[in-house]
Amino acid sequence: MHVSEGSPLHGRDPLLRSLVPRLTGLAYDEHSRTVREHHGDLPVVLVTGHHGMGRSAVLEELAARYAGRLPLAHVRAVAADSGAFPLAPVDGTAPTASTLVEILTELVCGLAPELRRGFPVLVPGLFAVSGWNHDNADQRDAACLRYARLLLACRLTGGDENALRHAWATAVESRLEGADAPQSRDAVTAAVVAEYAGQYRATAAQEWYRHRFPRGAEVHDPLVLLGEWFQQGGDFRHAAEQSLMAAFLHDVAASYGRLQRWNREPWPLILLDDVHRAAGKDFLELLLEHRAMPERPDREELVVVATRLGGLPEDASAAIRRGLPELVRSSGWERRGLLPSAGLLAVPLTPLSRDDILPLLVQDRPARPLHPQLATAVHSLTGGHPTVATMLCAAVLAAAEQGRDVGPRNLLDLSTKDGRPVTEAVLERLLPDRRQRDRLTVLSLARDSTAAEALADHLRLQGPDQLPANSATDYLEEQQWQQLTDPDEPLVTDPLLRTLLVHEMRRTSRGGDDGRGWQEIHRFLQLHHAQRGESGEADALRHMLAAGNAETVVATLAEEFQSEQDEQAAAHWLLCLRYSATAPTPPTPPAGEWTDERKQVALGAHDRRYANLHEIERCVNRLLHALWQVSEPHAETDADLCRAVGEELAFLSPRHPSWHAALGQAARGWPTAARQKRPLPIPGQ
Repeated sequence: MHVSEGSPLHGRDPLLRSLVPRLTGLAYDEHSRTVREHHGDLPVVLVTGHHGMGRSAVLEELAARYAGRLPLAHVRAVAADSGAFPLAPVDGTAPTASTLVEILTELVCGLAPELRRGFPVLVPGLFAVSGWNHDNADQRDAACLRYARLLLACRLTGGDENALRHAWATAVESRLEGADAPQSRDAVTAAVVAEYAGQYRATAAQEWYRHRFPRGAEVHDPLVLLGEWFQQGGDFRHAAEQSLMAAFLHDVAASYGRLQRWNREPWPLILLDDVHRAAGKDFLELLLEHRAMPERPDREELVVVATRLGGLPEDASAAIRRGLPELVRSSGWERRGLLPSAGLLAVPLTPLSRDDILPLLVQDRPARPLHPQLATAVHSLTGGHPTVATMLCAAVLAAAEQGRDVGPRNLLDLSTKDGRPVTEAVLERLLPDRRQRDRLTVLSLARDSTAAEALADHLRLQGPDQLPANSATDYLEEQQWQQLTDPDEPLVTDPLLRTLLVHEMRRTSRGGDDGRGWQEIHRFLQLHHAQRGESGEADALRHMLAAGNAETVVATLAEEFQSEQDEQAAAHWLLCLRYSATAPTPPTPPAGEWTDERKQVALGAHDRRYANLHEIERCVNRLLHALWQVSEPHAETDADLCRAVGEELAFLSPRHPSWHAALGQAARGWPTAARQKRPLPIPGQ
């Protein structure tokens, strides 16, 4: 896949360079026109993906490329906050919105300066629905700030934003002083509408909204009625929100007359981030509902690119799904049916390929050559996760600038350019909630949810939740890292996230008397699984090895090898061997005392240490250490160790009266699987 020059968004070119230019009619990286793919009816492009897949980065790149070339608004939906007073966006960041009204306000502020006509119908409607409780100063100030921003963006007035906010608050409060029921929110709405109508002409807007209400409501001011319905909630609010969306699209369409359409002036581009949030979801649903009408009153051609955490919503059965490579020549979208979701073109962001990762390692041309297998190692470790891969590659380049050699095995031990441990920085991006991140760091060592609950109870993890392990699982599901978690499955089912959490636990483990050190936790989990008998043996051995107690693991496996005669037990023994070898390595100095000598032990360099052991036990010792190293997913393939696995199994095969066939089969299959980074096959399974 082509790599964008100067862009960190490798592997996203079909979306950035092909699809969006065909929707906007403007080329991606040059100021020129291109042929538009759709006319009259455009899809809403919904970019989906999990944390770190580059959803927000795609919108930021589009905002940077198209700013100043067409009317553009970039808004991020956020969770509702208790603070009513909105914060101004930091320079270079998209403004945030937690309600539909706030999103529409930000869209007006973004688009109005570039549109000749402004929003003469929508803006009075936004004033009408932005009332406040008479005794709530915070709500009043937030609403009046919204008024000020709308008026300034639409060039209806000039001056200072805060001064205008204060003037509006004073004017409305003055009108309320003479009202019969100043404590009523409806009275506030009426005062706001009256003040707006007194300063600006609202006749056209009132006539437009009047047609949105059923017969019998003609005696009321339609703007006041719009505000009352909005505040009433339920079906009334939904009808009011439909009117606001229709007003928004009407004003956009009215800004493009015959001359603008003949001249092919580009339509506005809306970039809406995180539409899984309530505000974004409401906006998207209302937009799709309006566009699904058989007879749309206004044929606007807004280009909308939205992002959603996770996959498609369950009610989007009519959406058209397209992979990135399919977008190169055509979107493949056409409206099929009258369901609102038929207006969606869903584009899931897929992981990067190894070829996409390679350019991340040559950006700054490090002074010394890098390890030739780093791109493969990063891809194997991250699964192509864009954020993690990008941060790891940046850490590699930072280490290279300092003259340090970086190999596949120490990727997670690197630091960012500002000196922070890379796993700490990555996890902050992937798991924003610090309390849950800290919990998951500890609980990630558990084999499944049941063990995690036992560990949480053993450590007496503090927090408002009665079951911290369940709370952590709920957080992962809420953040779309996993679906419903089976009690027999790992607490953290995503392999990359689990690897990062385990490494962070290893890095931060300090031991001590509180029982929260690496060795102490693994010993507790070993005992927990040992109580399950044979079904928990593999887990118990794995935790024993993770604690650094390889001698006991070897002794247990060797004893079973010599004492167990049942032919069917060979599969269980191989499973225990294979699974125990997936144990995470213990902390090394200075955090721990364990020294990584797995390769030396596996190849017999330290056989003199074990001269007192039986040859079977020495063989199992070498085999276990070889498997322990080759089982690391991001480690480069070591031909000597893969060969050693086969040789040790071949040595054991004729020395067991009933397991020789199963062990011989493993001796032939495991080295090949290890070299190819495939699961080691268990004979008979």
